[in-house]
Amino acid sequence: MAISSVLIFTTIFLALLFDFLNGFHDAANSIATIVSTRVLKPHWAVLWAAFFNFIAFLFFGLHVATTIGTGLIDPHVIDTHVILSALLGAIVWNVFTWYYGLPSSSSHALIGGLLGAGIAHAGLAPLEWWGIIKVFSAIIISPMLGMVLGLLLMFLAARLFFYTPPQKIESWFRRLQFISSAFISLGHGSNDAQKTMGIIAILLFSAGYLGDKFYVPLWVIVTCNFVIAMGTFFGGWRIVKTMGMKITKLKPLGGFCAETSSAITLFLATWLGIPVSTTHTITGAIIGVGSLHGASAVRWGVARNIVWAWVLTIPASGLVAAIMWWVLR
Repeated sequence: MAISSVLIFTTIFLALLFDFLNGFHDAANSIATIVSTRVLKPHWAVLWAAFFNFIAFLFFGLHVATTIGTGLIDPHVIDTHVILSALLGAIVWNVFTWYYGLPSSSSHALIGGLLGAGIAHAGLAPLEWWGIIKVFSAIIISPMLGMVLGLLLMFLAARLFFYTPPQKIESWFRRLQFISSAFISLGHGSNDAQKTMGIIAILLFSAGYLGDKFYVPLWVIVTCNFVIAMGTFFGGWRIVKTMGMKITKLKPLGGFCAETSSAITLFLATWLGIPVSTTHTITGAIIGVGSLHGASAVRWGVARNIVWAWVLTIPASGLVAAIMWWVLR
């Protein structure tokens, strides 16, 4: 019993470590545009984003946490070893991609880890295929939606302000970027923190701490949002540079359009209970905004490297998680 409790507390600690790394690794993407347009200096931008990451739980339900906890694998076959292995697989992949400055998805690393450990533990039978189809569809749809919305918003803004002096446009949208960056930070805090909430809640449920009904305790909600905010505060500067400066050059108008389209995508996904990646949506939106100026305005080589990182995330983290499960057993 004592060993079991220690294992559970160790797994919760690792889940919160993953949450912190998620903020460190992924949330930097939510400040990339506001930094690259020089509306805020990096240290003020991460503080701004961290605040809105933390308060996100006040505005959204817990649909994503429920999907992670019960919508991918039958919760009755999940045990502490599965959760621990899933977290180790996701953390190893996160650290690897952070080290090389690749903006992969912490979200999908966690999903890949959970699926890999679950399959190693119980095979394919307990998989919830409808939830898995939703997640895999979102991998394609979320960046595409971000790109289309970014292109559309940029086109409408260009038409609307065609005769407005550039100095006025820059002044207006420098102020508006404070709002759009707050929105994308809210979207990130709501969608990404809920993934860790779902992991901790299903761990507590499988250990019998929640009774017969799955739910997310309040202390888990507040703790996860606080930890991801701390990860955001300490930032991931290599990835900020890649997202905000290497893909395409942005001005405040473009930054506003990219952030707003990303935020809309994140809000919609959270409402539908679909775990998506801030990295996916902001990358798609930046490409959409840049492509309005012509294909040459986008550095497609960087975008191609990012896509490869996305493709590899779920199978790579799943494989690491499966190996971890075999080692732990």
